[in-house]
Amino acid sequence: MKNQYQWKSDISKMLKAFIKEKKMTGFKYERQTRDLERFDNYYYYSGYSGIRLTKPMLEKFIYGEFEKSSTHYKKEILMNNFANYLHKRKYGVYVPQIKSSPTRKSNHIPYIFTTDELKRLFTAIDNYPIANINNRNIIDPVLFRLLYGTGLRVSEALNLQMKDVNLDEGVLTIHQAKNNRDRLVPMTQSMTDRMTVMAEDIHQFKGKDYFFFPNTKGKKIDKSTVYCRFRDYLLMADISHTKAGPRVHDLRHNFSVRCLKKWVLSGEDITNIMPYLAAYLGHSDFRGTQYYLRLTADLYPDIISRTEAEFGFVIPKGEVENEK
Repeated sequence: MKNQYQWKSDISKMLKAFIKEKKMTGFKYERQTRDLERFDNYYYYSGYSGIRLTKPMLEKFIYGEFEKSSTHYKKEILMNNFANYLHKRKYGVYVPQIKSSPTRKSNHIPYIFTTDELKRLFTAIDNYPIANINNRNIIDPVLFRLLYGTGLRVSEALNLQMKDVNLDEGVLTIHQAKNNRDRLVPMTQSMTDRMTVMAEDIHQFKGKDYFFFPNTKGKKIDKSTVYCRFRDYLLMADISHTKAGPRVHDLRHNFSVRCLKKWVLSGEDITNIMPYLAAYLGHSDFRGTQYYLRLTADLYPDIISRTEAEFGFVIPKGEVENEK
């Protein structure tokens, strides 16, 4: 059995409180906890006292001589978050910048729909000619709204079973998703209402292991079927489709950008919002979430400029790796 780490520095109480808060928001925070244990050890044996963070102290810890730049990047994010945690509690600490962000280019540039395009897309989905050989007229108006309204991955939506959908509370349970973690996804009331109507229409007397979005044989709909139907709807909506997109996954991108745009306009603290969005989307770390922030900044520079002076360190420079 692994020995439990013994916290020892003057700052350990705040480190433990910070870790507890992160875990309460849905993060496993296992690797980060180990890094913070190392920081506690470093803080203690370096002779630091009280609760303080200085630039020389943090740079020595973050930029290990024989470490990869990706390791530096992860520690920059971690110590930036911890420093902001202390700053919000009125401690005068140095907040390190995030400057080692990966510059690897994404192969795909997400397609962000205009308001008019979204209206045409969902009108096409709702008015698709009645198909007696499948259940797309019942399934698709709900499925595609769920993808856009919650940012779920296609596989996450298709894997939903009756037991995962709590229509009384309006909450979905996503099991063992892309990054091998479970999460709860709240829905809006309007989305919950649509899910309820569909469930009453096709799921009466179905067992808890029955797929919420089944094909006509009661099995899980194949992702390729969803992709083909999406292209049908784009054609009906007069939205051009090329090899570059739009893709079904772009609905997830649109959800994220729409959320960030709304929060920036309402004056929300981006450093507070990022962990919640990352947890909601099921990201393994902040790289995917930062990707959306960069995309939002590129699409709406006039909006982002209002808060960049205060939160510019959160927005990665240049291109970043696509979301995970």
